[in-house]
Amino acid sequence: MSINARQIFVNLPVRNLQKSKSFFTEVGFTFNEQFEDESATCMVVNETIYVMLLEEDRYTSFTKKEIPDTNTHSEAIVALSLDSREEVDEVVNRAFAAGAGSYNEPQDHGFMYGWSFADIDGHLWEFFHMDMTAAEAEAKTKTQQ
Repeated sequence: MSINARQIFVNLPVRNLQKSKSFFTEVGFTFNEQFEDESATCMVVNETIYVMLLEEDRYTSFTKKEIPDTNTHSEAIVALSLDSREEVDEVVNRAFAAGAGSYNEPQDHGFMYGWSFADIDGHLWEFFHMDMTAAEAEAKTKTQQ
């Protein structure tokens, strides 16, 4: 059996919901207020990907595990593909202007370009652009060697 999920909802704990919502609004995301209350909001990535930002008390009501200290631990890297290198730079620079911390310098692998930041709660975000034509050409070259 193959899983064919229709949507993804990533859940992230945040210390201050309004500050996190303001941060991600400045980065360029929108929110579905239909799924919002005083301790949670639904950030829209696209029509099938959503990020639920949950105040820490709300988040811990869903799990018995502790929330890791994002200053010393990583729980995940949220990686999102974009249409161009320029769009990657634009989004990450907006995040820095909104208060994001540096995580990785831009990485250029020829066929793939990416740049990362840590949001105001320390969650790691990576935005990348992959040139599939260049990736296929590189793979073809490797197989011919």
